[in-house]
Amino acid sequence: MTQDDLLARAQAWLAEDPDQETRDELAALLDRNATDELAVRFGGTLQFGTAGLRGELGAGPMRMNRSVVIRAAAGLAAYLKAKGETGGLVVIGYDARYKSADFARDTAAVMTGAGLRAALLPRPLPTPVLAYAIRHLGAVAGVEVTASHNPPRDNGYKVYLGDGSQIVPPADAEIAAEIAAVRSLDDVPRPAEGWETLGDEVLDAYLERTDAVLTPGSPRTARTVYTAMHGVGKEVLTAAFGRAGFPPPALVAEQADPDPAFPTVAFPNPEEPGAMDLAFEAARAVDPDIVIANDPDADRCAVAVPDASVDGGWRMLRGDEVGALLAAHLVHKGATGVFAESIVSSSLLGRIAEAAGVGHEETLTGFKWIARVDGLRYGYEEALGYCVDPEGVRDKDGITAALLVTELASVLKEQGRTLTDLLDDLAVAHGLHATDQLSVRVEDLGIIADAMAALRGRPPVRLAGLTVVSAEDLTKGTESLPPTDGLRYHLEGDYRARVIVRPSGTEPKLKCYLEVVVPVADASELTAARATAAELLAAIKRDLSEAAGL
Repeated sequence: MTQDDLLARAQAWLAEDPDQETRDELAALLDRNATDELAVRFGGTLQFGTAGLRGELGAGPMRMNRSVVIRAAAGLAAYLKAKGETGGLVVIGYDARYKSADFARDTAAVMTGAGLRAALLPRPLPTPVLAYAIRHLGAVAGVEVTASHNPPRDNGYKVYLGDGSQIVPPADAEIAAEIAAVRSLDDVPRPAEGWETLGDEVLDAYLERTDAVLTPGSPRTARTVYTAMHGVGKEVLTAAFGRAGFPPPALVAEQADPDPAFPTVAFPNPEEPGAMDLAFEAARAVDPDIVIANDPDADRCAVAVPDASVDGGWRMLRGDEVGALLAAHLVHKGATGVFAESIVSSSLLGRIAEAAGVGHEETLTGFKWIARVDGLRYGYEEALGYCVDPEGVRDKDGITAALLVTELASVLKEQGRTLTDLLDDLAVAHGLHATDQLSVRVEDLGIIADAMAALRGRPPVRLAGLTVVSAEDLTKGTESLPPTDGLRYHLEGDYRARVIVRPSGTEPKLKCYLEVVVPVADASELTAARATAAELLAAIKRDLSEAAGL
């Protein structure tokens, strides 16, 4: 693109931008003749895929803004009409991030102008409420405006179809083609009214449904500290806990209310270093049984437990540990059906399912795949996502997961036991399944491409002294999985291990998921087994980094 073409494109974008804030931003760039920055903003378009849209706020087609959202909504409306859904209902939810309410209203206007019916949730609410509302209201599609746990300057646009699950191929490509066909915002009717703003009846119905995850008459005694991580979870989680009869959670006051600046954390993600510091400080003051955190849109749930061996006395459980605990609890409650997980999650779930005589399936990463497993009863992925009531919410749900883990903590408390004790039991029964992650955040996406190319060109033959007995390039697909950009290695030697390497679908990261399995004869061997596993995981990280050129 020549400089004249770049400036012409920017001027054309400016002329139709409906948002004064981004108009001013773009006008200032043009006034400064900031061609390098303009080239970044106009060097392409945000790509609509199975994660919908996600990116930094700002002017231009490579940023999240009202112009991009209006085009995305128009593309979705055209797709729905092409599928025969004219007149169908589209329900729209949003979180408390910058511009989320604007993007939601724009979506409602576009749907209305296209001859569809639109309904907005009444205020910023957790993503699982939107996922629930789609099926509850008989909608043909749903949109959630959220960037989940991304940095403050990001926002996103997540699309669900009428089954209440996020889109998967080929729907994503078909919607993207309709978005690309939108020539001008002037071609997109956007009436100023005509959509419905829902009251609290949908939220009330969701809260009634949350009761279904608990066993009538089960213990409800566990005490919790809770952080909403500056997101939208507090109102709904505390209401659900109150209905269930749990003690009111002690709130982390500094993070309890929505704040799009996320002022107390570097990244509003419970997995990130430091994000849980205030929650642990509160826990040391009130001495609860567990700490619970939601991410900002409350579809994920993090759990921490007392641990005298770590600084500060509290330890975050890995998503795989919580996933196994919830699976064991559901088995104890007599759950039947299929237990599903993403391929990057721990193989322990398969051992638990096999021992219980329930089905088990692995899917590609993301709940858009997990939610579509036939006969699904429970699904989880290691990134703190749990689906414990698929008949209610066909997506991860941090509210119902929090209820279920608190019920488990209560049951164990009545027995004089803890979540840590149950994890020990699972290790003795099935082997210690220890997981870790090597995550590399980059500014230059070429680093990720180079690392994947290096591993494909020179596959490792040994990692941490274990032999790579199989190396799969997942771009070719497998008997049970469609193609995806990833590599999977199985290792054997004195111990078994598994490594999966893939680019993140939502962030500029290369992610490597590691698991080692150490046999355990009885509880007396657990300490040594954990030390062995930690050494192996550290060695795999080192050797894998070298092989990938990182």
